[in-house]
Amino acid sequence: MKEYAKEMLDKGKRIDGRGLLDYRNIEIVSNVSSKAEGSALVKMGNTKVVAGVKLDISEPFEDAPNEGILVVNAEFSPISSPNVEPGPPDENAIELARIVDRIIRESHTIELEKLFIEEGKVWTVFVDLTILDMKGNIIDASVLAAVKALWNAKIPKLENGKIVRGSLFQIFQLFIS
Repeated sequence: MKEYAKEMLDKGKRIDGRGLLDYRNIEIVSNVSSKAEGSALVKMGNTKVVAGVKLDISEPFEDAPNEGILVVNAEFSPISSPNVEPGPPDENAIELARIVDRIIRESHTIELEKLFIEEGKVWTVFVDLTILDMKGNIIDASVLAAVKALWNAKIPKLENGKIVRGSLFQIFQLFIS
């Protein structure tokens, strides 16, 4: 495989036959889950990733009392690759979640201060990634899916301090303009 990769590189091609500057086709479908506050499916070449956003009310962290909480989880579905076994997320899924979390935070894609509700209450944003098909560019596809799902997310309505599921209040304006 190493020799083949070098040979293709010498020809100005990638091992899948694309040119060095060619990219995979990208397709993004919004709102693929009726149960999520926001969701997206990203197809990048033959890689497929679904992201769903759910919100819940939590107590803030002591060191950030006026900021909401972002939690990113990732899971490789057993159908994504013959090498993936059923069960809890493995070290690859945990690392993917960390990378996507870091990219979202460090790019300031989401403003955690806007997740403040009142003293002692903040929104926790859960971004759940499910890799359906693993054919390369997993990080890129996962970040795109997560950001698109966040972009589409809506805040659930609150009544008497409790979430009214299925009653979406407003578009989730978390992005820096």
